[in-house]
Amino acid sequence: MAESIVPPEIADRQSETPLRPAALGNPLAEALEHTPVDPTTMVIFGATGDLAHRKLLPAVYNLAHEGALPERFNLIGFAFEDYDDDSFRTLMRQAVEEHSRRAPKPEVLEALLHRTRYVSGKFDETADFQTLANLLGELDLYADEPLHHMFYLATSPTFFGTVIRQLGEVGLEDKADTSVRVVIEKPIGQDLDSARALNREVLEVLDEDQVYRIDHYLGKETVQNILAFRFANSMFEPIWNSNYIDHVQITAAEDLGIGTRAGYYDSAGALRDLVQNHMLQLLALLCMEPPNALTANKVRDEKAKVLRAMPAPLFSEVSDMAVRGQYTSGTIGSDTVPGYLEESDVPSDSKTETYAALRFEISNWRWAGVPFYLRTGKRLARKVTEIAVQLKPVPHLAFQIHGEPPPPNELVFTIQPNEGVSISLGAKIPGAKTRIRPVNMQFQYGTSFSSASPEAYERLILDVMRGDATLFTRVDEVEALWELVDPVLAFWAADPARPAQYAAGSSGPAEADSLMHGDAKWRPL
Repeated sequence: MAESIVPPEIADRQSETPLRPAALGNPLAEALEHTPVDPTTMVIFGATGDLAHRKLLPAVYNLAHEGALPERFNLIGFAFEDYDDDSFRTLMRQAVEEHSRRAPKPEVLEALLHRTRYVSGKFDETADFQTLANLLGELDLYADEPLHHMFYLATSPTFFGTVIRQLGEVGLEDKADTSVRVVIEKPIGQDLDSARALNREVLEVLDEDQVYRIDHYLGKETVQNILAFRFANSMFEPIWNSNYIDHVQITAAEDLGIGTRAGYYDSAGALRDLVQNHMLQLLALLCMEPPNALTANKVRDEKAKVLRAMPAPLFSEVSDMAVRGQYTSGTIGSDTVPGYLEESDVPSDSKTETYAALRFEISNWRWAGVPFYLRTGKRLARKVTEIAVQLKPVPHLAFQIHGEPPPPNELVFTIQPNEGVSISLGAKIPGAKTRIRPVNMQFQYGTSFSSASPEAYERLILDVMRGDATLFTRVDEVEALWELVDPVLAFWAADPARPAQYAAGSSGPAEADSLMHGDAKWRPL
């Protein structure tokens, strides 16, 4: 039976071509290589879909390239398509060649493909899951030890509960002497009630420590660097409070439209798509108290405290703290693009927001009185995701000699497209007169390290195999996130008015300016 899984000639090639090459001298890769990883069989449900093709399969290849995969590693694709092992390997080869962040090495890719299998099956057919269970057992037998099992649900959210129930039906929800870890993609529900229902369904089969609710933003290097900048540098922590910080802006702007995603996007909208998960997670990381250890539950405890300290808006308060918009036709670069209602498969009377801007507050000692402004949108002037922390003006304007006072200092974490951190400082312009202008001190990953940082999915897949849930969302966090946006969703659903209009290529609807307090203004896009 073992020989039917990996023929002898392939086994020989595997021993000659390990998935753990020598160190490359790159500190980013080095961090991956020296991380112990459990021997694992990874199963991707929905392995022929878009997420697997663009992100997951290339990420697994890049982990192999970095030598980060365990020596005993297998990959199984599970999907409805009637493929065999070879046809799925062909699909995987195409995915890696098209979407890998580096050109694939033939010997590494071949070694990985030889460890790849495929199961054709339906998510609601117990017999197909039994076929999967049998294959997993054969791979354990060939490895001569029980392997850890990692199940990645890259499916439509409607199948999350179904797949997990089927794992329980065939006894794959638990494993003696090793672990079973299940990765669930967003969205976790469509509102608070559906999120709670899904969490109950999942936890009827699995324990919470087996569940990894993934938010790929948390795998980005700059996002993780928020904690490093705050807690590894003594210059920042003393000013990280309402005494010195005037306000915070978190922006996730895209210049693209919805493409072919009308079916998903029109039922989700900007608030569900980005604010409820990615952007509020960024806020929680930025504002959490220092944990006494960087372990999963210590970090997530502190994030949950921040979310619980944010008062959910009352229904009557939503119009004062949230604005929604919808793009019309306009110009992006030199291209004229259609409005949202003109996009393919979008209903002509849709009120789905393609732009959302909100103002939140945190009711605790550190952050009382500091407004947090969040905005996200499609078809905006440019693509950028950033966190801008603006400090209060200096108390004594000694340099207000020739016009306006110097602008306040600002710390900006740029998450995409160019990962890095910058600090704006006031500096004197050369010359006889005393004139101040802002200058930037900047750190960028692309210039500070010898290679590009790993893709977010690479880091997160590796963390699951290691059993490290620090960068994943816990059940109480999920529900706290929904509690913050549920009143906004309810108000917008009941509001007969259409979303505010903004032209494609602009910075969003002018109505969003009404959210800003005092002298605060949205950062230009």
